[in-house]
Amino acid sequence: MALFETKPEKDKKRILVKDLLKAYPEGFTIQDIMDKTKLARHTVLARLHRLEGEGLVKMRQVNMAKLYSWAHVDYDVSKDGIKLIPLEEKHLARKPRGEKKPKKEELDIKSLKEKINKAMGNGELKKHEAQIQKQRSPISHAVRHVKKTKRKKVVEFIRTGIPGFDELFEDGIPKGTSTLVAGGAGSGKTVFCLQTVYNHASHGDKCLYMSFEESEGRLIDHMKDFGWDPDKIIKKGNLLIKRFNPFEITRSVDALLMKAKGELLIDVEPIIFPNHFKPDIIVVDSLTAIASAFTGKDDSYRIYVEQLFLFFEKIGATAFLITETEQIPKIFSSTGVEEFLADGVVVLYNIKRGNVRENAIEVLKLRGAKHEKKIVAMQITDDGIIVYPEQEVFGGMGE
Repeated sequence: MALFETKPEKDKKRILVKDLLKAYPEGFTIQDIMDKTKLARHTVLARLHRLEGEGLVKMRQVNMAKLYSWAHVDYDVSKDGIKLIPLEEKHLARKPRGEKKPKKEELDIKSLKEKINKAMGNGELKKHEAQIQKQRSPISHAVRHVKKTKRKKVVEFIRTGIPGFDELFEDGIPKGTSTLVAGGAGSGKTVFCLQTVYNHASHGDKCLYMSFEESEGRLIDHMKDFGWDPDKIIKKGNLLIKRFNPFEITRSVDALLMKAKGELLIDVEPIIFPNHFKPDIIVVDSLTAIASAFTGKDDSYRIYVEQLFLFFEKIGATAFLITETEQIPKIFSSTGVEEFLADGVVVLYNIKRGNVRENAIEVLKLRGAKHEKKIVAMQITDDGIIVYPEQEVFGGMGE
């Protein structure tokens, strides 16, 4: 590990994100980078995303923190204004020679007996109390000197309830994560999300379906086409389908940015829930529709999307966010920032083979979950989606 310092003539605000990562192999959190560079959070995220996409930056999870570090340690950062100071002997704290590791304290049985006998002779202890103390002393001593270990956080998982799809996971989807559901037109993205929230709402979970395109009535009719009964769970208060206007969001974000003079130092509540409704599962349909409302305002869109992901994390909801792509996608979101912020990406394909189109599905990535890494067959039936985890789809993916 090397210590680093900026050259005296270089303003700290001018330090680039890549300079910091190159100079400090142990890595930085996003907040650390913001503090050092004085850049706004969304700017740091965008730059990290670009560097990660180029394979120059890697991320690792340390306890609850995400650390970002430079992937190429052979870079000479001294050329770009950051000076590496190699470790010298004076930087190292050495133990004095001859210092030995302290021995484990042993229980002195002889002294213990003498102490107990003396207490009995003075009338401080009765015979039966003395026997109990003799029995308990070794146990008490062991407990006082046992090495305590920290408990690992228990991760909870959820299932979608879609036949065959959950078999692609060892445990399921980690609770509280955000997953992009990406695919082209007709690939089954909306059906996938409607089926997931219907299954969960039917078992008592609170589910919110945020639509930015289709009306509430049309989505309810769509669910009924598969033989589901959404009216029952809506009446119970377990499912809320609500249509949002993406242009209203645009105006709100613009007003907030104007008030904050362009700095991301604002507390945006991107969703207003009805009273006493805290969803366990949220679907956003779709990020593509939101992005289209921000045409020509890429920075504003990135700010809103970042706040949306942070909000989901804050309330502990498991989120599925739909994005429209090409039928055989190479990128899985409008700007690329979305897939950087998301914990996972599920891709649905609508593959053309001759004159016939076939559906397939893939779990491209999902942090914190072991899953199959293959594209498998999928069907949209009269009862909903069915996935065939053993039936891999090979080749022929082009149009």
